[in-house]
Amino acid sequence: MAVSLAGRIAIVTGAGGGLGRTHALLLARAGAKVFVNDIPQSLAQAEGVVEEIRAAGGAAEAFGASVTDEAAVAEMAARAGTVDILVNNAGILRDKSFAKMSLDEFRLVMDVHLMGSVICTKAVWNGMRERNYGRIVMTTSSSGLYGNFGQSNYAAAKMALVGLMQTLSIEGAKNNIKVNCLAPTARTAMTENLLPPQALELLKPDYVSPALLALVADNAPSRTILAAGAQGVEQAHVTLTRGISIKGMDDIEAASAILDRMAEIGDPATATIPASGLEQGQVELGKALGA
Repeated sequence: MAVSLAGRIAIVTGAGGGLGRTHALLLARAGAKVFVNDIPQSLAQAEGVVEEIRAAGGAAEAFGASVTDEAAVAEMAARAGTVDILVNNAGILRDKSFAKMSLDEFRLVMDVHLMGSVICTKAVWNGMRERNYGRIVMTTSSSGLYGNFGQSNYAAAKMALVGLMQTLSIEGAKNNIKVNCLAPTARTAMTENLLPPQALELLKPDYVSPALLALVADNAPSRTILAAGAQGVEQAHVTLTRGISIKGMDDIEAASAILDRMAEIGDPATATIPASGLEQGQVELGKALGA
């Protein structure tokens, strides 16, 4: 059955171009009314996306606001009214090796990616709880999940969004709020100078958006990290191995045992996906109690 978002209202941040634009176009094609957000300086681009949506028979409005501006984001949420879907897509890059990066450059990227997503989510969260319906997607990244040279600020922010998603998916479950992460691989303004031309051709933003649509559907999963790009879709997990017990060992002896048995501790064959952070403690207590 085709995904339908008829009657739904969606906000897509950073949607004046790149991934945000293709997300907005697809959500509108699926039937949602889309609020196309971008920074005020890029409002003309956002309005262009709105024109594309309306020309195709969809409904959309543009709203210029930085995701770091709490008052402007609150105004956007109020203008949208009943927000069913939030796509936290807005982001920036300030790539440098950690040795050369200033704290201001680190902080700015954290503010836009992490706090921008927090601010936008906070603006719609209580409304979603009251209506017992919500779909929220955080845009994470392979850099956050696996690391990437020169992107310590970006990676830190993107992995922080995974932690935010993990907790909000638990807190929102009773109110039918599904929270997920999307890790895209795509040609955008941020990656234009990072990849060779042949790769850029394969990494069209359009190829990522079907995964986004799946994550905001009525029957979407929750607490899921989908990776998508070049017409491929994968799932990433934060796992926990069975590990070992160091019960009864002297502290120094225990540290030596940990180093000697790292292969056993990290054995992927014993890995599970904890349902919450409490399960780590349960695994450790289980070993201590001889379970």
